[in-house]
Amino acid sequence: MSLNGRTIVLAGATSASGLATASALAAAGARVVATGRSASRLEPLRAAGAEVEVADATSLDSMTALAERLGAVDAVVPLVGGWRGGGGLAGQSDADFEALLPALQAVRATSRAFDAALRASDAGRFAIVSSTAVGRPLAGGANYAAVKAASEAWARAVAQGFAKAARDAEEPLRAASVVFRAKALDPETLAPAILSLWDADAAELNDRVIDL
Repeated sequence: MSLNGRTIVLAGATSASGLATASALAAAGARVVATGRSASRLEPLRAAGAEVEVADATSLDSMTALAERLGAVDAVVPLVGGWRGGGGLAGQSDADFEALLPALQAVRATSRAFDAALRASDAGRFAIVSSTAVGRPLAGGANYAAVKAASEAWARAVAQGFAKAARDAEEPLRAASVVFRAKALDPETLAPAILSLWDADAAELNDRVIDL
């Protein structure tokens, strides 16, 4: 399917991965809406062809307001991330855990705010970026692996919700929720992976875990 004219929201997109993805999507003809909490950090995304919105990806109220302003949306990718770890299990501090929680909060807020819009699209896509640490958690990264595992569980629940809504409406499945897992995220790998989400039908993609 063509990305031309599709509206794609990159939430918390002021990282290198956000910039690379926004650039690739814009070059493919998509309407890219990039969010972040800092207007100045959003400027490179504007220069790359994205529309920018100062908004908090971890806030349901903020994301709901954005969803209402945008109307039709074809994809949402929360990109809030970060890593803290080390020190073995005893070193997994509460402060570090709380610092990692925004990644999960962004997955929850964006999926809830845009659920109706993604189900209404003829090819809605929700995708999160997780880590191979979920498959092999280490004591020194237990906080990080726990947050990523929770994010994956939430994204899989989104997939089940898409499937159930389609069954209840007696309609074909058009929306898919996908988990990307990476050992070390490479912005130049993530961007084409996101573009490829429209190379397959929703029924093939929904609830898949894809290694990058």
